[in-house]
Amino acid sequence: MNPDTTLRTPYPMKVLKRGDIGAWPVVGALVAIAIIFSTLNDRFLSAQNLTTLALQMAATGTIALGIIMVLLLGEIDLSAGSVSGLCATVMTIVNVKQGWHPLASIGLALAAGAAIGLLHGFMLTRLRMPSFVVTLAGLMGWQGLLLYLLREGGTINLPFTGFISKLSDTWLPGWLSWLVVAGLVLGSGGVSLLNRVHRSRAGLPVTPVWWLGARSAGLAVLLGAGVLIMSADRGVPLLLVIFATLVVGFDLLLRHTAFGRHVYAVGGNAEAARRAGINVTRIRILAFMLGSTLAAAGGILAASRLSAVNQQSGGSDVLLMAIAAAVIGGTSLFGGRGRAYAALLGVLVIQSITSGMFLLSVDSSVRLMVTAAVLALAVAIDSLARKGPIR
Repeated sequence: MNPDTTLRTPYPMKVLKRGDIGAWPVVGALVAIAIIFSTLNDRFLSAQNLTTLALQMAATGTIALGIIMVLLLGEIDLSAGSVSGLCATVMTIVNVKQGWHPLASIGLALAAGAAIGLLHGFMLTRLRMPSFVVTLAGLMGWQGLLLYLLREGGTINLPFTGFISKLSDTWLPGWLSWLVVAGLVLGSGGVSLLNRVHRSRAGLPVTPVWWLGARSAGLAVLLGAGVLIMSADRGVPLLLVIFATLVVGFDLLLRHTAFGRHVYAVGGNAEAARRAGINVTRIRILAFMLGSTLAAAGGILAASRLSAVNQQSGGSDVLLMAIAAAVIGGTSLFGGRGRAYAALLGVLVIQSITSGMFLLSVDSSVRLMVTAAVLALAVAIDSLARKGPIR
């Protein structure tokens, strides 16, 4: 193929020709979900329901973001739910019973998550245990430790007026919401332009300027619409801002740092990455540490919403929904492909289905079956996309 032709080919068409369909199916699914449920119930797109949806997705989405870090390596983490509950419990115990400062309590919980990830990474790389077995043992072991810590009362309540509980009951003023939107749009566009300049200087194919502009304009419209809708209710929740910041930060980490490139390389072909001089062991350990730390962060956000931790913290379907969100959002189960934004898109799909069916008073069993069908479809699309480019 002529290099000049490659440079001039519209970016979306280049993506489809490579067989990398990215987030387009997820976006289409979101549009379909919005149309179907808004037709069946006019409250689905109301300001109150969308604001509540934004609150609900933060904790699970943060855990899903950690799952993505592990899936990109072609591994799995079945302990994320238990780790989130355990770390939230540790935070609550030292804050409520030991009188620690809330920030110190949160720091200890995040450090505990990182330590657990380090242990899992060590067992994976040094003892050469499969990640499935390592994290399955973690799922049971860390859940058991949580039950041990809560054995006396079973539930510990956080002060409703305390710093940690206020995380889920804080709403941005209008001017700050618009400032955040402007920062995200300008920051995203600036990073994309800078990346284009670097690729152009290196003689690599670049994304057309018009596509970068269209993408920034679309992002501005979506974020602006979200702010307008939520401002009609309580405003933009702080939890959503925290989650969005994590997504943007990890997207930049994965796409614009050596560590991120190494993660994709190891997930694509670990042996080739090793021969290229990449420290595969270090990358795997760091990825598991980041995954468990994000699981701990998700547990903190969940505890903030409930203003308590109990024996069900991190249990139930938390793990399954987090993994489903990561996969539905476009992260490949086979490793080497996916973006941090998959956590946002995937959890938005799941929570939208949950919210819509709740408004329609549909039984939870049906919700689980529909979510399972969406998950199976997402994996099928990923498997077909890996077979080769679209012709």
